[in-house]
Amino acid sequence: MTSPSSPSRTAFIVAFATIYLVWGSTYLGIRVAVETMPPFLMAGARFLIAGGLLAGWLAATRGFKPTARQWWDNTVTGTLLLLGCNGLVSWAEQYIPSGLTALLIGTQPLMMVLTEWTWGGGHRPSGITWAGMALGFLGVAWLAAPWQHAAGSRLDLGGVVAILAGCVCWAVGSIYGRQVRGPAEPLAASAMQMLGGGVATMLAALAHGDFARISPAAVSLNSWLAFGYLIVMGSLVGFSTFVWLMKHSTPARVSTYAYVNPLVAVFLGWLILGEPITMRTVAAAAIIVLSVAVITTQRARTWQGR
Repeated sequence: MTSPSSPSRTAFIVAFATIYLVWGSTYLGIRVAVETMPPFLMAGARFLIAGGLLAGWLAATRGFKPTARQWWDNTVTGTLLLLGCNGLVSWAEQYIPSGLTALLIGTQPLMMVLTEWTWGGGHRPSGITWAGMALGFLGVAWLAAPWQHAAGSRLDLGGVVAILAGCVCWAVGSIYGRQVRGPAEPLAASAMQMLGGGVATMLAALAHGDFARISPAAVSLNSWLAFGYLIVMGSLVGFSTFVWLMKHSTPARVSTYAYVNPLVAVFLGWLILGEPITMRTVAAAAIIVLSVAVITTQRARTWQGR
């Protein structure tokens, strides 16, 4: 992935496999981490550590001297992506199972379509795309509808709203990051986004009272292990790969992770945490995956025609 001009086919295969599999597993990691860690503090520390490690490595090996404009652009992008999406998801996973969280986040390409359309120079969605979005929202509504759940097992409405709001933030941040002038190279951009987004998430942790609630002695070994996994695999590997792909591929292709991640997350949640998988969950997941596939296919055709 070191060639900025013409990445190899192997690089693309490895990159897509990484965001498909690694990011699918991070929902499980977040769920385990927030069992005994305050959500915004956990997320903020995760990105500050990962961003600091990456920036330090860049400074030691190739130099790390971004401009003030690059710092600003990547801080805005990182705040939208990491506080607006990952921070809200970390908070929501206190109440929503990891597999269902991933299914709800599977609607993110729907938000991307609407964001891209309303952004300057965006293309109006086709009729098929509108149909795909309607199908996706139907799947989400069925998945989250309180009357579809037994008493005492309803999905937390606040958690559902937070996850969907995070999808909007991720879409806005992704499009904004592609539109900046004089962008930094991908690894430097990733480091700045994690540092800027990490600071913003720490401020949210302060406002949320996370610092008053943290007790290192009360944090379980499983949460520490999950926290370490999120730093290394979710942030250093997964997020940096996402930033690289957004520089070298189209949003339509990159967003295909949205209908692979839920399948990975649901399986891992069932296998490791014993999260239930019902026929309604399977049917709703199939509807969401189908809608995302329709939307992504249409967007890929649009990008190929540009």
